[in-house]
Amino acid sequence: MVVTLSDAARRYIALFEEETEATARDCLVPDESGVEGDDRVVFLVKPGDMGRAIGSGGETVRELERQLGTEVTLVEDADTAEAFVANALAPAAVYNVTVSEDDETVAYAEVDDDDTGVAIGEGGRNIAVAERLAERHYDVDSIQLT
Repeated sequence: MVVTLSDAARRYIALFEEETEATARDCLVPDESGVEGDDRVVFLVKPGDMGRAIGSGGETVRELERQLGTEVTLVEDADTAEAFVANALAPAAVYNVTVSEDDETVAYAEVDDDDTGVAIGEGGRNIAVAERLAERHYDVDSIQLT
């Protein structure tokens, strides 16, 4: 699947890769998550590069946030839609993800009851980012928490 990046997203990815020495496969710039007022920058990180992107004690991602002047969220890429959805909902504890393809493609994510709020996020911003990325990379139309 081909993902088209805006000029701003390409600039953010260049800075991300320069600062972290990790590879970003996608980037959502502020207000691209689908939640109005969500001013985070979200990077989709190559599998295995998450530790490098975060840095020791989180120092690398904090420095990136300082340079960008906004919150940064990192999501680790995956080889399957199921693993991708689980990663996109982290740090919520996701036990299982099943993808159903009928009229539309829906990912059903079994999330620990105590982590439902974390998976949804304030104002629905976490699940909106997960859905946006899953749509861009796996043609998943929506994510339902079970």
